[in-house]
Amino acid sequence: MTVNNVPTEITTLCAALAEGTRWEILTALGSEDLSASDLARALPVSRQAIAKHLQVLESVGLVERTSPVPESTSGSVRYHAVGAPLARLAAQLETIGRGWDRRLATIKQIAES
Repeated sequence: MTVNNVPTEITTLCAALAEGTRWEILTALGSEDLSASDLARALPVSRQAIAKHLQVLESVGLVERTSPVPESTSGSVRYHAVGAPLARLAAQLETIGRGWDRRLATIKQIAES
C-alpha cells in the first residue's frame, strides 16, 4: 500500500527509527537477544519506557520475541532484531539514491555541453 506514492512500510519504519532510543535498542538487539530488563540496565531509560519502545519496534516488524532461555530462572521474554525490514528499507533508499545520481549526472551533462 502507498500513501502519496510512498510505500507504507518505508514511512512506518522511518517513523519507528526516528526516535533515538529505539535505534539504540535495535542496535543492542542486533548484537544479542535481550530482555526489557537487560535493555533497561544497559540504557539510561526505565524498563517501562523500554517496554513501550519494544512494542513500537515489534509492531513494525523490527524485533521479535524469543522463547525464554531454558536455563533462565526469570523466564523473562527476550527480543531479537529482525533484519529483513531494514534490508527492504536499505534497498528502497538505494533505489532512490541511484535515481538522484542519474538526475545529477544528466544535469551535469547538460551544464557541460
